Amino acid sequence: MIRWLVILAAAVCSAAAQTPSIGDINFYGLRKLAPEKILSTLELKSGAGLPSSKGDLEDRLESMPGVAAARVEAVCCDGPNAILFIGIEERGSPHFGTRPAPAGTASLPEDVMAAYREYLGAVGRAAELGNAAEDLTAGESHVADIPARLFEDRLTGLAAERLEVLREVLRNGAEPDERAVAAAVIGYAPDKQQAIKDLQFGMQDVEPAVRANAVRAMMAVAVLAQKRPELGLRIEPTWMVEMLNSIVLSDRQLAARALVTLTEQPNAAVLDLIRARALPALVDMARWKTLSYALPAFLLVGRTSGVPERELLDEWQRGDRETTIEKATAAAPKARRGK
Repeated sequence: MIRWLVILAAAVCSAAAQTPSIGDINFYGLRKLAPEKILSTLELKSGAGLPSSKGDLEDRLESMPGVAAARVEAVCCDGPNAILFIGIEERGSPHFGTRPAPAGTASLPEDVMAAYREYLGAVGRAAELGNAAEDLTAGESHVADIPARLFEDRLTGLAAERLEVLREVLRNGAEPDERAVAAAVIGYAPDKQQAIKDLQFGMQDVEPAVRANAVRAMMAVAVLAQKRPELGLRIEPTWMVEMLNSIVLSDRQLAARALVTLTEQPNAAVLDLIRARALPALVDMARWKTLSYALPAFLLVGRTSGVPERELLDEWQRGDRETTIEKATAAAPKARRGK
């Protein structure tokens, strides 16, 4: 079984060497099951110590009647506490499907893998120095660190020189890590419309890390599309909307952030699709106790019901999320009847 202490080893949740306590507990995917029933089954509560095995918790959830799949993830940290996310896919609920894992022999050259590792290292060092920041609502990364920017230039060159290899690995590489790197580097390719098609393919990969890099790269392309409309870049939202129904936390969170970017400017088609395919999933997320995770979903919920942006932000600052949620859920049946 995977231990929580391994999952959280990258961050220090407490000065003392001890198992973190549970802070916020956030749920998603519950339609018939109640949160209280889930907590009772798992014998969990805020303030208690984090259990040693996520696998055991997921097994217990999947043994409950009506549960098709379950996912429990701990995120570090809120002070000394770990943030817990409990996801349930109930039988008959929307399901985000992926392709089977490829079993081909395509492989990335070592110089591409090395360049990407060095880039991640440079970005990490820039973040430690306070020279990197991420705008959650715009979906773009601002790296002020010169070495990190130089590595971005190097990735741009590799994307142009090795594009066919990158595309082949994304489709037929057996190693998930290499497919994830291919998705990230393809985002730097000069032909952005072709890159969009490749990244859409990557969003259907069986490996969460590949999907995550594909969505991150697509966010950067979406920002470029907004800044330079003359390029005529067209991003179809279908797979990002479908990812909002995923059992995997990173799928939901990154897809929500990407869709916030796509709807920064009025986009009725995207909002209609969100309303039709994923509004309940977004409502789950907009109600999360952990505000930084809830904000992108809250913005999307408000936009689906046409709440003016200023009013939406005012409601968020007042802590009044339910008013926006009620407007969106009340408007959804009317929108469906109008189609």
